[in-house]
Amino acid sequence: MHGLGNDFVILDAREAPVEIDDARARFIADRKMGIGCDQLILLEPSYAADIRMRIWNPDGSEVEACGNASRCVALLIGGGSIETMGGIIAGSVEGGVATVDMGQPRFDWQDIPLGYAMETSSMPVGWKELQSPFAVNVGNPHVVFFVEDADRVDLATLGPEIESDPLFPERVNVNAASIEETGIKLRTWERGAGLTLACGTGACATAVAAVSKGLAKGPVRIFLPGGHLTIDWERGGSVRMSGPCTHVFSGEIDL
Repeated sequence: MHGLGNDFVILDAREAPVEIDDARARFIADRKMGIGCDQLILLEPSYAADIRMRIWNPDGSEVEACGNASRCVALLIGGGSIETMGGIIAGSVEGGVATVDMGQPRFDWQDIPLGYAMETSSMPVGWKELQSPFAVNVGNPHVVFFVEDADRVDLATLGPEIESDPLFPERVNVNAASIEETGIKLRTWERGAGLTLACGTGACATAVAAVSKGLAKGPVRIFLPGGHLTIDWERGGSVRMSGPCTHVFSGEIDL
């Protein structure tokens, strides 16, 4: 499945368990030797929700949340509650568009987490042209840089440098965003995955940052290389993300 080109291999382990480790995740995600995807998703039974979703990046690391994958899973199961490492989220489907309630964002430096205490709404740090980011946890950690033109930022170089900076003990997702008349243009370097056509949690983090800084009002349209998402958030509330998602094919792999 994919959400705006952010693509996933989804393994259904609700009736029979499937063991995944970092090596197996890397193999399945490999676009030449395996199936190929931005993230590997494993669906399992849940005692706390309708389904449990686990997420692996192409580098084999297991992560807490993935917004586009959550929408794909919501479409796959027809809506309901989804347990993730980042918390329980709720998904609904209408007319091929999936909406996911990602819960409330967290802003404390310990919740990102950062290596030491500092202001998160305008961090006193920078990397070349990317300065004073907004940090927020929307199920996984993000920093958002507002720039004049997101397309001109060299995220292929700066993304991995920021992701692995010691300031971020669990690494971090890196967003370059520019405010436009019709919404916000966004490019994201995803932790453990690199540049992708769309990042759902990145869109959520960027909308939260823009509303918090008075740069936008919800609902906010976020334009990504693969298409656009609509993010609705008001202070003190939860983040709701809506957009299309697509089932590409079903099959089997011999592991």
